[in-house]
Amino acid sequence: MPQPRKRLDDGAPPPPERPAAFRAALEALATVRPRPEVVLEQIPAPQRLAPWSHAIGVRVGHPEDDEDELASGRFILLFDPEGHEAWQGTTRCVGYVSASTDSEMVDDSMFSEVAWSWLTDALTASGAAHHSLGGTVTRTASTRFGSIAAPEHSVDVEIRASWTAEGTDLDRHLTAFLDVLDTAAGLPPPGIRLLAATEQPRPDDA
Repeated sequence: MPQPRKRLDDGAPPPPERPAAFRAALEALATVRPRPEVVLEQIPAPQRLAPWSHAIGVRVGHPEDDEDELASGRFILLFDPEGHEAWQGTTRCVGYVSASTDSEMVDDSMFSEVAWSWLTDALTASGAAHHSLGGTVTRTASTRFGSIAAPEHSVDVEIRASWTAEGTDLDRHLTAFLDVLDTAAGLPPPGIRLLAATEQPRPDDA
């Protein structure tokens, strides 16, 4: 005869145990080490989209001034052990990226396609097996008036995407997402420092 579930002191039953596949996915996410300009933090996850979920907030600071935010985003892991018809799988990744960008880039008629390729290329490069990828790229131009403490004109790009992950190696998926954020923020490849406008490369010694 099965034993009754133990109850907590307040009389409520203990929370259900996390599925093994979800635990493995969380453990994989915890192994990701971003570059110094990128800060990760756990944030409240949506509760109604799936039985199990986990969310990470991301902030990208300027290499020379961490207070200057270049981009921000959210990476959300949704898990349904029973599978989800729309996902065609059990594990869904949801990503959101927001970054200021160059107005000339946004005026390019191909910019949306290029921005979307940041994600598809990053997923491929990181070896993140996936399917059922979809999303949007939005370009927004803003003009501020009055006492708002911000640049008068700004252009922002937003990328919203979701895809079904295959397997539990979610570190590859988060790594791909961070690569998209780095690109949207205009960061140079790791280990390379951009020259300031007043800097000039020194000629080689004779």
